[in-house]
Amino acid sequence: MRSRLRAWIEALGDQFWLRPALIVLGSLALAQLAVWLETAHIAGYDASSPDANWGYSGGAEGARALLSAVASSTIGVAGTTFSITIAALTLASNQMGPRLLRNFVRDARNQVVLGIFLGTFAYALMVLRTVRTVQESPFVPHLAISGAIALALLSLATLVWFVHHIATSINVETVVDAVHHDLCEAVEARTREAPDVTAPSETPGGAPVAAAQGGYLQAVDADSLADWARDRGIVVALRVRPGDYVPTGFPVAFLSAPVDEAPEAVARALVFGRRPAALQDLEYSVRQLVEIAVRALSPGINDPMTAGSVLDHLGDALCRIAPRYLPTGAVDRDGRIVLLHPVTDYGGLCDAMFHMIRQNAAGSVHVLGRLLDVLCRVAEVERSTDRVAELRRHADLAVAAARRSIDDPQDLSDIEKRHARFLRAQEGQPAGKDRHFGVECQAPSTRPGQSRGRPTTSSASAIEFAVAQAPLPDEAG
Repeated sequence: MRSRLRAWIEALGDQFWLRPALIVLGSLALAQLAVWLETAHIAGYDASSPDANWGYSGGAEGARALLSAVASSTIGVAGTTFSITIAALTLASNQMGPRLLRNFVRDARNQVVLGIFLGTFAYALMVLRTVRTVQESPFVPHLAISGAIALALLSLATLVWFVHHIATSINVETVVDAVHHDLCEAVEARTREAPDVTAPSETPGGAPVAAAQGGYLQAVDADSLADWARDRGIVVALRVRPGDYVPTGFPVAFLSAPVDEAPEAVARALVFGRRPAALQDLEYSVRQLVEIAVRALSPGINDPMTAGSVLDHLGDALCRIAPRYLPTGAVDRDGRIVLLHPVTDYGGLCDAMFHMIRQNAAGSVHVLGRLLDVLCRVAEVERSTDRVAELRRHADLAVAAARRSIDDPQDLSDIEKRHARFLRAQEGQPAGKDRHFGVECQAPSTRPGQSRGRPTTSSASAIEFAVAQAPLPDEAG
């Protein structure tokens, strides 16, 4: 039930109307409160000294004109602004992928801005209906009209801020950084500080349990399913994990012994939806970053710098995983394993990060070289030999792709040198200076006239840089 509740809360974030609706309801309540304070003579206009009133001090006709102007202008600005926003997001989705539009829809700031415009419109209408002239037993809610003026000024400031927010939010670097932030949170939530329970080498078979409904698996309530399996004295082996698409009728689990209520118990533990969710899927944000990189490498966009930036952020995620442990997918109760479910392992995570980028970067010296540089830096941080072996596999695939697709001998030689640096980093040897990042990754050049380093903030690096910039013997004559 906890996983189902979290999935329901996650789905609420996709509802663009929810926050604006709450703000509109709050504005209606505020309008009613302001009018009531006026009618109850708790606060309002002092007719005996109109010059001392800090708010609206006009008559009924002026109040109606003012409220009508506020209502019509705010709803007009809201419609125009969000129409332009949809057009801008459509253009951005062509470059970064349509699935990233979900991030813009879930952005609470965009929803709050729409709520402020619509709330101001609703507030002005609610106050406007209470204004009466002399022919209608005169009543002018001065306090409420002053609130409408304040909301109009707030809408003006919100408009300026919203234009700035949209202009910066559709920038590709901003999007990459936002998705990387989500990935870092997923790494923190889906990995462990201590080793998990060791899973058996073979998954037990038995009575199959079919899925009653299909769709994307968004969450698994592993704790409740493990408790149910413990009470029945059986072992449940799931075959699907969050992020998988499950057809209707597909056997999603095997039980070590048949149980009558098994289909209902498994159905309660699995949460399906119409689209993947980041709730328990560690690869969700990885796929978003990879989609940005693959689109950047398409012939129509041809932006290898964006693909290189994505690789840097993916490498940072792997460095964050280095001191942590991935779950094994085994859940025990009372010292006995009762549930096995598939999880993302290190090899699968690296495959999701690098396979598609490498396949679409064929012939791109910059991207293949950046991929090897990222693998080199991660290998220097990683201490697990099994994980370093996975990094070695991707480094070998990258250099093999370069040998097939790069014809220029000098470019191919540069890729080969980067691969050799990775091998030295894998063996724990110093890899040299990296001319791109100022970190230990590339050996200095000895050719005349070529810079052999960049200054860094440390004093030792500064001394090395000064020595590197000194003329070589053949340069000095």
